[in-house]
Amino acid sequence: MDIILLERVAKLGQMGEVVTVKDGFARNYLLPQGKGLRVNAANLARFEAEKAQMEARNLETKNEAQSLADKLDGQQFILIRSASDAGALYGSVTTRDAAEAATAEGFSVDKRQVIMLAGIKELGLHDVMVRLHPEVECKVTLNVARSQEEAELQASGKSIQELAAEEEAEAEFEIEQLFDDIGAAQMDDDELVPSSEDEQPAAEDASDDE
Repeated sequence: MDIILLERVAKLGQMGEVVTVKDGFARNYLLPQGKGLRVNAANLARFEAEKAQMEARNLETKNEAQSLADKLDGQQFILIRSASDAGALYGSVTTRDAAEAATAEGFSVDKRQVIMLAGIKELGLHDVMVRLHPEVECKVTLNVARSQEEAELQASGKSIQELAAEEEAEAEFEIEQLFDDIGAAQMDDDELVPSSEDEQPAAEDASDDE
């Protein structure tokens, strides 16, 4: 099906271009979303008549999107989730979760604007793209962690594997310290108990008195 684009469509074309697409793509996406019109004499005449208004409206929305992108780009949003010790999430983080996290921080983002090839299924820092306008994109980072403290450590550059290794090393150190303390306490107890050699002179002194 031949379609005249009413706005820029990624990997397809710019506003005003006539492109050939599969019928299903046109009927299910381009036409219902107002991104294009079927090519015929009436629609071509309509586009030419409204082209100036469309371009002005597109420029306005583009400028608004760029203003938001300038503020949103590089932002990091924390999402607290349950996960295994290995870092696998019990579930996944979706485009809806990403949009809600950004919106909660004061940025107006719709889930349809978040570009995510698949749901996030592991703890860590994950970069995702946000398409605010056909010609405006920015990047944000989702910090997926089990707690606020873990999120802060991840933000400092430590991976979940490094955090796990540090926790394991800390646990081993605590165990070693515990055994050291027990050993030191045992040595103190041994020093307080008199040995048989210490008792012998006292016995001999007693016999001399007799």
